Amino acid sequence: MKNVYLFFVLVVGALMISCSEGNSETAIKKERQLEVLPFKTIDLNSLEGFKPVAKNWQIVGDVYVDQSKKRTFVSKPGTGILLNVPEKSMKENLFTAFEHGDIEIELDVMMPIHSNSGLYFQGRYEVQLLDSWGVKDPKHSDIGGIYQRWDKTIEVVHDRGFEGHPPKVNAAKAPGLWQHFKIIFHAPKFDTSGNKIKNASFEEVWLNGALLHKNQEVTGPTRSGAFEDEKPMGPLMIQGDHAGVAIRNIKYKLYGNEKVSFNNLKMKAYQNTSQSIPKLDTLAVEREISSDSISSAMATGQNPQKLLVYNGNLNIPKTGDYLFEMKVHRGGGLLLIDRDTIVDLDGDYSIDQAKFGLVSLQQGSVPFTFIYNKHRPYQRGFALSVEGPGIAKQDLHAPGSLIIGGGDSQSVEVALSEETVLQRGFFNHKNQKRTHVISVGSPKDIHYAFDLSFGSLLQVWSNGFLDVTKMWVARGGQQLSVPVGIPVSIHGDPDFAYLENKKSKWPDSITTNTSYRQLGYELDRYGNPEFSTGMNGSVITNKFIPSDTLRRLKRMISIHSDKEIWHKLGEGSVIEELPDNTYAINDKDYFVDFSGNDRYKPIIRKLEGKDELVVKIPEGNQNITYTISW
Repeated sequence: MKNVYLFFVLVVGALMISCSEGNSETAIKKERQLEVLPFKTIDLNSLEGFKPVAKNWQIVGDVYVDQSKKRTFVSKPGTGILLNVPEKSMKENLFTAFEHGDIEIELDVMMPIHSNSGLYFQGRYEVQLLDSWGVKDPKHSDIGGIYQRWDKTIEVVHDRGFEGHPPKVNAAKAPGLWQHFKIIFHAPKFDTSGNKIKNASFEEVWLNGALLHKNQEVTGPTRSGAFEDEKPMGPLMIQGDHAGVAIRNIKYKLYGNEKVSFNNLKMKAYQNTSQSIPKLDTLAVEREISSDSISSAMATGQNPQKLLVYNGNLNIPKTGDYLFEMKVHRGGGLLLIDRDTIVDLDGDYSIDQAKFGLVSLQQGSVPFTFIYNKHRPYQRGFALSVEGPGIAKQDLHAPGSLIIGGGDSQSVEVALSEETVLQRGFFNHKNQKRTHVISVGSPKDIHYAFDLSFGSLLQVWSNGFLDVTKMWVARGGQQLSVPVGIPVSIHGDPDFAYLENKKSKWPDSITTNTSYRQLGYELDRYGNPEFSTGMNGSVITNKFIPSDTLRRLKRMISIHSDKEIWHKLGEGSVIEELPDNTYAINDKDYFVDFSGNDRYKPIIRKLEGKDELVVKIPEGNQNITYTISW
């Protein structure tokens, strides 16, 4: 620990133990830099994680959706994927061996064309699974919808349904692609007499990175649930009597009602302008109070520069590992738990530099010290949260503690219009800031980002265009334009390169022996840009045409070159050529349809632990066209 921190620990009474002197188990855990506590998983090497099942459920190694047939899977032997193939005599639902109350769960699903299934929490409350690709106005019956309830006592069948909740957006990917769900569900609550005192609710439902529901209550079991009553616990049910579905990577956390809380909390405020946390004996205490919460709002005064020091105890409800997360908006901070430094943000940190600290704690009361260093006069804000064994992630800071830009700021978005919109700006691609990017927004709600400095397609997305808040708030420090909606990242390397042979390494930047220059772009009569790039005398043009109805982007490339050049179409952990002559990129994250280019044949090559889909383009004037679907 730094000397200033050691002095501080002596002053506040966190005696004898420094970071280096903490027990070795804690030190090892902190080095891992976990961002979430581990999930439990359902082992899909067999069906042992489920109650006895009918033969419509099986474990397979791979699946493929036949695009020419409805509700049809083609599978390969192996393990890791749960597959439902219902038939007239075999179409039973599937129940987990465990039961749950409050639960956080993540999983991947794949839907065939026109297929229909559902996830029933506690066997009662359904999140719909459906092939909803291309649906413009999603309903409760579309993927991610919370299905309606059903009143059998109403005579007219058409009027029996009620209380369905459609998703906020249609986040569906194309049939045959893996789609990722993250769901936090809260079971109904009952008093000691068994009377319900709180409805079941979905705190969050996420699909493919889009938030579909937030704090949505459900007053009772939805239609086709396995049970008509409500209980504190119940199994997760996957619907098996409608149509096929494939599921993988099931992981979950079960939560009780326990919370971490404060005890005997006191706060001292000091005047401070230093980025580093100073020795406290050099500062005068300006204010000292007892408190039941921690908040940046306690730095009072006009444009204050303060050091807030909180001391007290944390009530730890269970013995086990606890993960703390700290964020500071243009400031610093320090967290000590049980006299050990858990999170150290000494200096000047921005809100996207969250830091985590993992520590093993015993049930009971443990000493707690938190320092917030608001050394800047015009920015304030911090967040401190924790999760533990069977304890859902919770905020320890008071509401309103995290303030960005000097106050509550609304997001700034570039809205869609009846014409194509072009927006220059910085763009974050795979945690790297690209500085010469044009984002193109189509009135058809199919958008993309193109890196002029690399001549490469970075990302495609839909369901909204650009959030440019970071280009405006707090003087635009980040200057980032952020896609709104359902994004899919493309490889982002230069799209074209000169290779010695098909095994040559693909460059991750414009190489020194490549004469590269941007030649600008022109707009067609619909406002679509055509980008031109010069490489060692070759001229390459790129044009992108959005689909009218589906998440598809057609790419049209013209090349004039006096020698052969290679084009990278995609990369990922796994690339497969499917029987319908399309390519599934990055373990079925998106499709590339290269059909119609009979003169050229892409190859899948494995290089440095990843797959790449590349195609050799001969010299002369060449044209290729292909479609990206997601």
